[in-house]
Amino acid sequence: MVELEPIIGRYVTLPIEGRDHRIYFEEAGQGTPLVCLHTAGAHASQFRHLMCDPAVTDRFRVLAFDMPWHGKSTPPPGWQDEEYQLTSDFYVAAIMAFIEGLELDNPVVMGCSMGGRVVIRLAIEQGERLGAVIGLEGSDRPAPWYHNSWTGHPDFVNGDFCVGLVSGLCAPQSPDETRWETLWHYCQGGTGVFKGDMHFFRTDSDYTAGSADIDTTACPVYLMTGEYDYSCTPEATIATAGRIPGAEAIIMKEVGHFPMSENPAAFRTYLLPVLDKIAARP
Repeated sequence: MVELEPIIGRYVTLPIEGRDHRIYFEEAGQGTPLVCLHTAGAHASQFRHLMCDPAVTDRFRVLAFDMPWHGKSTPPPGWQDEEYQLTSDFYVAAIMAFIEGLELDNPVVMGCSMGGRVVIRLAIEQGERLGAVIGLEGSDRPAPWYHNSWTGHPDFVNGDFCVGLVSGLCAPQSPDETRWETLWHYCQGGTGVFKGDMHFFRTDSDYTAGSADIDTTACPVYLMTGEYDYSCTPEATIATAGRIPGAEAIIMKEVGHFPMSENPAAFRTYLLPVLDKIAARP
């Protein structure tokens, strides 16, 4: 008899900025809600290893959703007549619509890359409603690791091109199987979606003006970055933590930009102690 994984996938329709969006999400486990946000141009499958880890799911209800236009989430009606472009306001509205729609009480929000950036704004504006935020490969400002001018080139919308762009962000120690699984997520991206995410990541996500105001006694902030990440460098993560009183920066050895998918075994050794701290809070 085959063994079924514990992951359950479902759809929910949520109003975001006045339009209904059909959102796909997966979940596993029970306990404190842990909402996971995928990277730019990818989808929630990046967190499948986390959802199959009893050390996590015995205490946390892990939920990961595909942002609109990503993965199995349907673009809104009329998408064919518009250009997708992710803004900071829409991103926060989508996350909060998911939390409120599923009536998640005091959730922990963990995001990677663009998801690791947006948790800073969530902590600034919604900290009293959250149990904690965990920013994977996250900082409070864009880093100029490449110039935006060539994102308009026709090849940029191609999934294979995105794979080539992000492949160097994986650590050389990452197992071949999970490294290629991570890159496959980018092969599946819709036309123009990665480019649209870059609008947020490169030009609409500077939170340095408010990061120092985060109350980490109400909403703890953990920033976890791989030593091989040149998109969000360890130095940028440490600098961000320095601007947030009480924030903790953790630099992960032998890990790149996609810790939860490129090397889940190494990632869990860093994540589990953080989850222990969160679970121990009143």
